Amino acid sequence: MSIYLNKDSKVIVQGITGGEGTKHTALMLKAGTNIVGGVNARKAGTTVLHGDAEINVYGTVKEAMAETGADVSIVFVPPAFTKNAVVEAIEAGIGLVVVITEGVPVQDSAEFWALAQSTVDADGNQVTRIIGPNCPGIITPGEALVGITPNNITGKGPIGLVSKSGTLTYQMMYELRDLGFSTAIGIGGDPVIGTTHIDALAAFEADPETKAIVMIGEIGGDAEERAAEFIKANVTKPVVGYVAGFTAPEGKTMGHAGAIVSGSAGTAQAKKEALEAAGVKVGKTPSETATLLREVYAAL
Repeated sequence: MSIYLNKDSKVIVQGITGGEGTKHTALMLKAGTNIVGGVNARKAGTTVLHGDAEINVYGTVKEAMAETGADVSIVFVPPAFTKNAVVEAIEAGIGLVVVITEGVPVQDSAEFWALAQSTVDADGNQVTRIIGPNCPGIITPGEALVGITPNNITGKGPIGLVSKSGTLTYQMMYELRDLGFSTAIGIGGDPVIGTTHIDALAAFEADPETKAIVMIGEIGGDAEERAAEFIKANVTKPVVGYVAGFTAPEGKTMGHAGAIVSGSAGTAQAKKEALEAAGVKVGKTPSETATLLREVYAAL
């Protein structure tokens, strides 16, 4: 089992002919991803060749979905064009869109987030899930990769991972490579993101093959505190956590757009305390967090 992505997912690449799209299409194919098409309005009707795979390029997401049955899209387009690409995917009704692009204006993210929230099916369920922007995407090891995570870090296993940080996603996968992962998802650290810690925690809780969960946060905002409340009320599986930024100097502007600290709110210590109050063991380093996960998993 897995969350959001598996071997049967049919993936299209928006921006497949660009430099990043070309490079990562090759790496996703190598990871076993079923890439069924690409989208570039200016190159519609052409094909791109990756080894033995000849991939058709379509003019629109809607056309690509009609021709291929695609249910997942990954967006590799520059920031200025990201909003239009994501809106196109939402309006076409695709199930999942992964937005890798860094530097997307917050207003653009808010607009496509709001569109996705308001686009629902007959039962009132949101049609399109967004992961990102500014994230490494999602990997279900041994089945599919939609993003830029190296696929050779780890294999399949019982651990679910949700992380704000791309680099720390890779490190935690490496630290726990002996156990392996059901799915690892990098949600991104921007102020407005499509999929939250809480969304991923709920999905891992519902996934029978995920036995324990690692949650990685970072300073800024209150997402981790809200996740702690959700864990306390809804999650029965063991969760361990790590919050990046314990050594961040007070009053200093940090790298991520989402890492804005106001007073004690948003600090690593405040997040650690909120998570521990919800029964989450929190490590001071990624390695310590991995050790805590091993301990709780061994006790299951």
